Amino acid sequence: MMEEVHDRLQGFWDRDAATYDRSPAHAASDPVEAAAWRAALARHLPTSPASVLDVGAGTGSISVLVAEMGHRVTALDLSPAMLAKAREKAAARGLVIATVTGPASEPPPGPFEAIVARHLMWTLPAPAEALAAWRAVAPRGRLVLFEGIFARQSLGWRARGKAANLVRTLRSVPSDHHGAYDPGLLASLPLAGASSPALLVEAVDEAGWRRIRLERLRDVEWARRMAAPVPLGLLEGVPQFALVADDVA
Repeated sequence: MMEEVHDRLQGFWDRDAATYDRSPAHAASDPVEAAAWRAALARHLPTSPASVLDVGAGTGSISVLVAEMGHRVTALDLSPAMLAKAREKAAARGLVIATVTGPASEPPPGPFEAIVARHLMWTLPAPAEALAAWRAVAPRGRLVLFEGIFARQSLGWRARGKAANLVRTLRSVPSDHHGAYDPGLLASLPLAGASSPALLVEAVDEAGWRRIRLERLRDVEWARRMAAPVPLGLLEGVPQFALVADDVA
């Protein structure tokens, strides 16, 4: 069953590689948002140079920013097509990143001084398993998760979504993705419907990470609102936060 879910996820993101970076938020191509991400990374990553595993690296937006800071980066992703884009992006900037194709729950052996992931946790069919695996390859390392509240089941969120779709149609703004997860796949993802960081904090704690702290990423939210066509930034914006923890067993 888990293998089938992984295959479906890989197929979705392989197809999405062709369209993913047309969103400035995905690609971190807006200079203001990129600067906000650099500031967040500088606050939470160890002093460079450190060995950093970027899990769910996708097209390498965070991997490239981390490599630019002088860290040694390994990018892990389920999608070969996404990682091909990441290598191209790094090469265009004269950077070298190692890439590994595989599920988040099967990281390379490391050891790593930091594990970083952006907007990954809601896509994982077994988040607790992945968090425990990352802890095993980052002995006394740091966990840095950049996440958002993506649950949109409430009436208010659904109304905003319909309004955003109408604005995109009227202004010919393409979707950020080639398509959407089907309901069955979403149902297999424990954190996909989370309406607060509580379930994520609980999973991180259960995996053995310690000194868990949260920070609202208001600078990233602000940058996205400014870069998005009016009024999409307000309609589609979600709360963004960083969860940071350590392995101090």
